[in-house]
Amino acid sequence: MENDEILENIGSLVEEERSLRQRTGGLQDEERTRLAELEVQLDQCWDLLRQRRAKAEFGEDPDTAAVRPAAEVENYRS
Repeated sequence: MENDEILENIGSLVEEERSLRQRTGGLQDEERTRLAELEVQLDQCWDLLRQRRAKAEFGEDPDTAAVRPAAEVENYRS
């Protein structure tokens, strides 16, 4: 997956997340579940994009970057 494709995917996920967050009257259970899934997918996409950019910066093949498991991405420390 190329950087542009990742950014397009991020844009789509953000649109869906924004749509869910703007709902009035609260979210149903499946919508809350979907929102949590979107947050994880966004974290994974941003992580993949950062990996690709770092590899390119240091002369490595960005295509060797891979999506990391949700548990790994979600447990990063700021």
